[in-house]
Amino acid sequence: MADIQNYGSFLIAILIFQAVPGAGTVAILDATARGGVRAGMACVGGTLAGDALFMAAAALGLAALLQASPALFGALQWLGAGYLLWMGWGMLRSTASAATAAPDAPRSPRAYAWRAFAISLANPKVMLFFVAFFPLFIAPGASAVTLPLMMLHVTLLSLLWQGLLVVMGREVARRFARRPAARTVATRLGGMALVGLGLKLVAGLR
Repeated sequence: MADIQNYGSFLIAILIFQAVPGAGTVAILDATARGGVRAGMACVGGTLAGDALFMAAAALGLAALLQASPALFGALQWLGAGYLLWMGWGMLRSTASAATAAPDAPRSPRAYAWRAFAISLANPKVMLFFVAFFPLFIAPGASAVTLPLMMLHVTLLSLLWQGLLVVMGREVARRFARRPAARTVATRLGGMALVGLGLKLVAGLR
């Protein structure tokens, strides 16, 4: 399509990137379980906003800047890994007293959106994706419309996938609605997933 080379592989790569569980996936499912569809979709909006910011930055030359400055890129990677660890630890701490304390106060959809936005910006996987991904599929001599068209593909496919996560998360939340122990286990698993992702990133940065 247009100046996007290997178009089929381009679409498949986007879907694979979305399907691989990451911090954004955990945040969307957690928000949906805690606050319902509105909270989940607000979280999706925050994630898409973070992705859009990275895509816009790539279009303005941030990708070239990061590639030219390994020290800056490394610092951003450490920041992202540290943030994931902090988020995961926070979820583990909140669930440690969930069985004996009152349930967490519900957050507003805006709070979930800002949380997802911050996670998206701090996730090195997102940075790596937009820094290295687009050049692989831009044909030589591509027009100025090509990059915005690729960004639109990413946004639409991300919206479809993450919207599906919200629907699935709502069903899971309904099943857990009357089972506090199950909610505690699910939240702990989410926290463990975030900590695991953070530790994996830290191990790769050494």
